[in-house]
Amino acid sequence: MVKGNGVAAAMAERSWPRSLTEVPYWVFQDEDVYEAEQANIFHGPFWSYLCLEAELAEPGDFCATFIGEQPVLVTRDHDGEVYAFENRCAHRGALIAMEHYGHAREFTCVYHAWTYNLQGDLTGVAFEKGINGKGGMPESFCKAAHSPRRLRLANVHGLIFGSLDNDVPDIEEYLGQEVLDRIERVLGGRKPVVLGRFTQTLPNNWKLYVENVKDSYHASILHLFFTTFGLNRLSQKGGIIVSESGAHHVSWSAIDREAEADRYYKEQNIRSESEYQLEDPSLVDSFSEVGDDITLQILSVAPGFVLQQIQNSIAVRQILPTGVDRTNLNWTYLGFEDDTEEQRLIRMKQSNLVGPAGYVSMEDGAIGGFVQRGIAGASTEFATVQMGGDQAVSSESRVTEASIRSFWKVYREAMGFSIEEAA
Repeated sequence: MVKGNGVAAAMAERSWPRSLTEVPYWVFQDEDVYEAEQANIFHGPFWSYLCLEAELAEPGDFCATFIGEQPVLVTRDHDGEVYAFENRCAHRGALIAMEHYGHAREFTCVYHAWTYNLQGDLTGVAFEKGINGKGGMPESFCKAAHSPRRLRLANVHGLIFGSLDNDVPDIEEYLGQEVLDRIERVLGGRKPVVLGRFTQTLPNNWKLYVENVKDSYHASILHLFFTTFGLNRLSQKGGIIVSESGAHHVSWSAIDREAEADRYYKEQNIRSESEYQLEDPSLVDSFSEVGDDITLQILSVAPGFVLQQIQNSIAVRQILPTGVDRTNLNWTYLGFEDDTEEQRLIRMKQSNLVGPAGYVSMEDGAIGGFVQRGIAGASTEFATVQMGGDQAVSSESRVTEASIRSFWKVYREAMGFSIEEAA
């Protein structure tokens, strides 16, 4: 339940329509809701993506990241194991590590020089014994009792997940077999190589971006590049996988080696064609990623992780809330150690498809802000998510909002909102 009496009282006043097809706009606007999310979701029984194992290749490598707004430090120690602990000095609360990525033998807080090893143990306190027998820490002070809280960790094909809740289910149970299989499809048996990174600031609530990721049917409507160059159309073979828990999803599509008809888009006057052409058409040249015909796979893990394959652009995305109407979106672009030179070049070219200014995804960076602004005076109103029915289940059609409904089902249960009785 929500921690804090004031927030708990505010949550008790909130009710949610019984139907999964209505989403109240206040959930994107209310500061009390945002505060409760930090406790119930990001500090709750959820696994949050932290970093790639490949980013911790050598003992001493570290990554400073977040779970929600909680700063976290992930390291590889000399025993070869990966550890994670709160990036907060046990003395006065300053950050232990300042850089996002780096290499260290140990960590020393800049404020008062308290020192921690790579497992997060407090190992040194400056002037612990005082000077000339005066001052210093009391005799009863125990360094072992003053170490940052450690996280529970899981490694899924080189993806490092962490949780601040020791009661979170094992990662295999949490994800479910279908999602595990789809992660393995992209990452299994291959060693990732980081090709580049971006951080993008979104002017909207974090859940609007989660909705966008799970919304498979907007892709070939909003993203003109997809349909102009035939990379993704709803008429292609594909589907939606909703995990058994409802928390995670996979959207996928495959090329049809027979000519695709464009009539579905033309009949509905959807902007599926344009006069734009590529100066370098090789941008959309591709190779079979893992020996199948799937050219697009978007996979999400609640609360804020995305693994993408768009053609040969492989990336992970980390969704981090920074305020009720602000979100940081971290992109990490991947290649693989066994890529040929030609394959690496294709990946580098196709990195232009995604990211803050990507030919495909730049609209996603704006649309959440459009929604946040559009609902400013509508806190008592509701969004409708009826496409594909009212269920939250897997579908052979991508013309559905089933995975959005499944997210809200899990979310409202985690938050403890009361559900309105049917009329």
